[in-house]
Amino acid sequence: MIADGTGPAVAFTLAPGQAHELPTAIPLLDAVPGVPLRIVADRSYASHTSREHIRERGSTPAIPARRNEGPLACPDWADNDRNLVARLWARLKARRAVATRCETTAASFMGVLGLAAALDWIRR
Repeated sequence: MIADGTGPAVAFTLAPGQAHELPTAIPLLDAVPGVPLRIVADRSYASHTSREHIRERGSTPAIPARRNEGPLACPDWADNDRNLVARLWARLKARRAVATRCETTAASFMGVLGLAAALDWIRR
């Protein structure tokens, strides 16, 4: 999920159940309109490929290094901005259909997630 700097969802995609989300990150970044100044992501999205893709788009990556990597320049305020996505998920999971994931197909769950994100956007 990609969140705006103020908190609401901008774009999201669904990864297969047992797969990591990193392969879906690059197509999801391409879905974001415009060129954001910075892309803030969690440590799980730290890879040379994703950082290079963000730089090629004209943005600056603010992704902390993994424990097995050398230190990278990552601003301290990035921790607060990564928290925006966690808070967004908490607001979306306040809706029962998102929290329980009762939908049987990926398409129907994406519909419920889109509706919850739209209601969150309106509420802000």
